[in-house]
Amino acid sequence: MNRSEEIAVSGMSAGRPALRMGPAELVQAAAMARRFYLEGKSKIQIAEEFGVSRFKVARVLETALERDLVRIEIRVPAELDAERSDALRARYGLRHAVVVESPAEGADESPDPENLGEVAADLLGELVVEGDVLGLAWGRSTIHMAAALDRLPPCTVVQLTGVYDAGTAERGSVEAVRRAAQVSGGEAHPIYAPMLLPDPATAAALRNQTGIARAFEYFDKVTVAAVSIGSWEAGISTVHDMITEEERTHYASLGVAAEMSAHLFDAEGRRVGRDLGERCITVEADRLRRIPEVVAIAGGLRKAEAIGAVLRSGLVTSLVTDTAAADFLLTEFTPGPRPALERCDPDAV
Repeated sequence: MNRSEEIAVSGMSAGRPALRMGPAELVQAAAMARRFYLEGKSKIQIAEEFGVSRFKVARVLETALERDLVRIEIRVPAELDAERSDALRARYGLRHAVVVESPAEGADESPDPENLGEVAADLLGELVVEGDVLGLAWGRSTIHMAAALDRLPPCTVVQLTGVYDAGTAERGSVEAVRRAAQVSGGEAHPIYAPMLLPDPATAAALRNQTGIARAFEYFDKVTVAAVSIGSWEAGISTVHDMITEEERTHYASLGVAAEMSAHLFDAEGRRVGRDLGERCITVEADRLRRIPEVVAIAGGLRKAEAIGAVLRSGLVTSLVTDTAAADFLLTEFTPGPRPALERCDPDAV
């Protein structure tokens, strides 16, 4: 094949039955094919860049040829932007980055387009393996993701945070946990408690209740987690909307720029306002850091800086976002040191 030609990687096999591939597989196959066929890189060089074994690289390229996925141009489903995905993964040292097209109208006004949840659902179907423990944190994007799930290997599903409003539990994170467990055929461990309590003593008492304590026991067993990210403004952060105006002013004075699972971060990715966590029913930040795969689902220009701040924290290993946020992260935001991928990568053997 002439190296000046382009290569196509799609989710369909020419003249064969449809081949179901997850978004990360499609993006990775496209990137590896580009490196090998167009840039002339060896399988060893590609393996080193992606942090996997050369045998996995060979398998991906061989599958691409056998299934007629490699053709004359690089092509993924229209909603996926393979070039931005690969650039974002490399720039921030992520394990997986999947960028989808922003809505044609209002990309700068609407955070977390619903199609993020649909793509994240496909990604979870790809990442989760039988026997995993899947953790779901509160967030509009994770709720959209759970609603879009149509395949998931048998796994246990646990709720990682309390709910935004106990009165909406049936329509929120509790229902998301139930939905994921139903699709997988595994156990569900929901948390029937508010995310934010009036004081640390009330929160501590709730954590000791039987059902909630049982869910907390699974936190150290979680292998894949899905989380949302909020920027510190009304309507974009659940925690911001739950606290008093006086508290908002206090945390703003500490430089809070982002919120994830009731943990607050400044623009450099440092945790601030740790006292808030004592009042919350949520997975601890240190436990999040020990989870092998933490997938953040967040998009929109209004969340772009918050996404960058959380990426700097090192708590996230993979990201599903949109082109509006990706362009900001690629051109106007500088990555910081990221310890997240010190976690074990099962493919890098």
